[in-house]
Amino acid sequence: MALCRILADRGLSVAPFKAQNVSNNSAVTVENREIARAQCLQAEAARVLPSYLFNPVLLKSHGQGLVQVIVNGLVATHQGVADYYANIDALKLEVRRAFACLQKQYDVVIAEGAGSPVELNLLQQDLANTFIASHFDTANILVADIERGGVFASIYGTLELLAPQLRDNLIGVVVNKFRGDRRFFYEGEKIIAQRFGVPVLGVLPYMPLNFDLEDSQSLNHYQQRLGAIKIRIAVIAYPGLSNYNDLDVFMADEEVYVEMVNYYRPLDSFDMVVLPGSKTVLRDLQWLKTQGLYQEILTLQKPIFGLCGGYQMLCRELHDPDALEHDVASYASGLGLIDDDVVYQQPKILARGSYELFSYSALSGYEIHCGRLNRYPLFYQAGAIAGTHVHGVFDNDEFRNDYLRAINPQYQGYCYTVYREQAIQAFADSVRQELDIEGILTALSQ
Repeated sequence: MALCRILADRGLSVAPFKAQNVSNNSAVTVENREIARAQCLQAEAARVLPSYLFNPVLLKSHGQGLVQVIVNGLVATHQGVADYYANIDALKLEVRRAFACLQKQYDVVIAEGAGSPVELNLLQQDLANTFIASHFDTANILVADIERGGVFASIYGTLELLAPQLRDNLIGVVVNKFRGDRRFFYEGEKIIAQRFGVPVLGVLPYMPLNFDLEDSQSLNHYQQRLGAIKIRIAVIAYPGLSNYNDLDVFMADEEVYVEMVNYYRPLDSFDMVVLPGSKTVLRDLQWLKTQGLYQEILTLQKPIFGLCGGYQMLCRELHDPDALEHDVASYASGLGLIDDDVVYQQPKILARGSYELFSYSALSGYEIHCGRLNRYPLFYQAGAIAGTHVHGVFDNDEFRNDYLRAINPQYQGYCYTVYREQAIQAFADSVRQELDIEGILTALSQ
């Protein structure tokens, strides 16, 4: 992300790229296709509109050992890992097409890898690392995570196992997530450069970025910036939680305290409960019932807001007759707080734009869902119960500020758009100070 902004600030047209991503956090592109949120963030940093070309293959967990395979932004199939790898040659073709197209349109394509480029037993199935680097003869940067320890062994071992072409095209190493006094690694840089024969392009300090986290493990890295707390929000963190970037705007709000609730507890100490998105809505509904949170929510006399899958949970009945969202045809009784039923149907609704919601004429957001409601297809609000299929609705300052002030008139509010842009720029500026940008640009021009 930082490199996208740094090169864009140099006046270059930049496209982010990740051949294959694995994430339940996704967003909608300008073509009304679906890609991982990470590539949308990188596009935002590069100041370009997100395209399905940036992430041609996206895998979403489907449960029971299955994944939902999204190719060029559209759902292709649900399959197990063995079947996925059996079809890898067809996916390689799509990845090549996407990357080649971007090369024609942009000055620079920044291709993010995934994991290690020397998983020798998986090289034939690789899409994001060696496949792109070898097929397109790219300039390569090795990023080493020092936080896990063993960084010298990791770099040395990777260099020894890299294919000759990839090693010849390696322009340097970046040491990432360094904590502590930077001076203590000066000797480490010399060791890497002199003994391993590869330049160190930078040593980046550990810097948390509080939005668009890529996967569920990243939730542990959220850092709230709390001030004078006016509102306390409980977010129901069921196992299938997805698109939790909807929470970013609350996490960044100094007046809002957010707590992730992943087990039973009384909710009456909170001012508001959020039911976020879910990749496995019926399964997560059952989890609510087993945990005892289902009954707790039903008796709660506080504002409740459902987003996408959480919105569907607020309805009476949920039907998945064709097993679109789950491994078998399924039915579940919802919370019944909205007088409507949900039916899962193809095709998946993928849309982004400006919406008329909650008496507001132009709220920006996007939709990703197969569930259809008959009476309230887009949104609902009555008394303390509200919800919508539109992700990002709380990113709209006027709506969010009005909604939260109705809960507590002392709430002041802030401009999330300005905060987000400033955070991206500050992050990129910090990386720029520690990275040999001139060396990278020189290597790219050769």
